[in-house]
Amino acid sequence: MRSRLLLIVVAALALAALLTAQAVSAHGKPGSGSAVFVQTNELDGNNVVVFERSADGLLTRAGSYATGGNGGNAAPGTESDRLASQGSLVYDGEHGLLFAVNAGSDSVSVFKVKGSSLKLADVVASGGDFPASVAVHEDLVYVLNAGGVGIVQGFEIRGHHLRTLEGSARSLGLANTVPPNFLTSPGQVGFTPDGRKLIVTTKASRSTIDIYRVRRDGRLSQDAVQNASATPVPFAFTFDPFDRLVSGEAGASSVTTYDIRRDRTIANPQSQSDGQTALCWIVKAGDFYYVSNTGSNNVSGYRVDAGGKPTLIGPTGIVATTEPGPIDMTTAAGGGFLYVQTGSTGTVDQFRVNGDGSLTKLGVVTGLPVGQEGIASN
Repeated sequence: MRSRLLLIVVAALALAALLTAQAVSAHGKPGSGSAVFVQTNELDGNNVVVFERSADGLLTRAGSYATGGNGGNAAPGTESDRLASQGSLVYDGEHGLLFAVNAGSDSVSVFKVKGSSLKLADVVASGGDFPASVAVHEDLVYVLNAGGVGIVQGFEIRGHHLRTLEGSARSLGLANTVPPNFLTSPGQVGFTPDGRKLIVTTKASRSTIDIYRVRRDGRLSQDAVQNASATPVPFAFTFDPFDRLVSGEAGASSVTTYDIRRDRTIANPQSQSDGQTALCWIVKAGDFYYVSNTGSNNVSGYRVDAGGKPTLIGPTGIVATTEPGPIDMTTAAGGGFLYVQTGSTGTVDQFRVNGDGSLTKLGVVTGLPVGQEGIASN
C-alpha cells in the first residue's frame, strides 16, 4: 500500500514539474534570453526597466535598474520626444551588453545582460554634451553628443567596460544650444553593415547625411562628407539587405533609400511619403519597415524592393494607431513582434507582425514615466 502511495506522489510531483516547465517555457523567466528594455529617461535619475517577453509577444515587468546618471530633455521641452534621437538604448548581442545614454549628466552606462537580468558594469563620460545615440560594431562604439557643436566620440569595448579611444572625437560643426533644440539636434549615429563608414543625420540644422570613413585603428576620417538629403529633416535610419541606407525623413514624412558609394557620397535616392505628420523613427522587421508618425499617433508600414524603391503597405500605409506620441521602436523574435514607445503617455504598444505586413495589437504596457525614450530587445 505504501509503495503504491509513494508511486502516486512521485507521479504527481513529476506532473507538476512538467506543467511548471511548460508554463515557464510559454511565458519566459529571468535569464531566459527574451526581454525588452525600456529607458525611462527621468531627469532626476535614469533607469532601464526590463520586461520579460513571452512566446506570444506579451511583456511582463521583471525589474528596474538605475543607470547611475540622469535623463535629459531637449529644448524647448516636450513630453513626447525628450531626446529627439534613435539609438539612445542599444543592445549588443555579440558582447551581451546594453548601452544607455544619460543625456542629463553627459555619460553612457554599460549593463551586462543575462536574459532579463541586468548588472551595471560601467558609467563613462560621453565626450560631449547631451549624448543621444549610440552605435556599435564589433569592439568599436561611437556616441553621438547632440548638444553644442555636436561631437561623435569613439570607445573600445574591453570586457564589460568602455575605454575612450584617444584621438577619435570629431566635431559636426553645428551651432546647437545645450541642451539642443529637438528640431535641430542630430538624430542618429550608426555604422554601415560592414563597419567601414559611420553615418550621422543632422535633421533641420543642415538636413544632411554626414558620412565618415572608419580607419583600421577605429578612428574616423578627419572630416565627414555632408550629403544633402532628398527630403528635409533626415532623422533615423536602417539598412536594406543590399546595404542601402533606408532613411526616415520628417520634413515630408517620407522614407528614402540611398546607395552609399565608396567615396562616402549617396546616390539614387528614391522616396515615398506616407502623408502623415512627423515620420521620424524607423525599424526593419523581416521584410518590412515600420515608421512612427509622432504627429499623427500612428505607425506606417513599407516594403523596399530589390531596386531600392519604397512602397506603402496597403492603400495608405497606416498599419496601426497608437497611444499619443509614438517615438522609438524595437522588434523581437526575428521581426515577429513590434514594440512602440509612446513618450506622451508612458506606455509601450505591443504588436504582432503578420505575413502581409499588417499589425495585430496585443496590448499596451502602462506605468512608465512620461518622457521615456529608448527601447531595445535581445
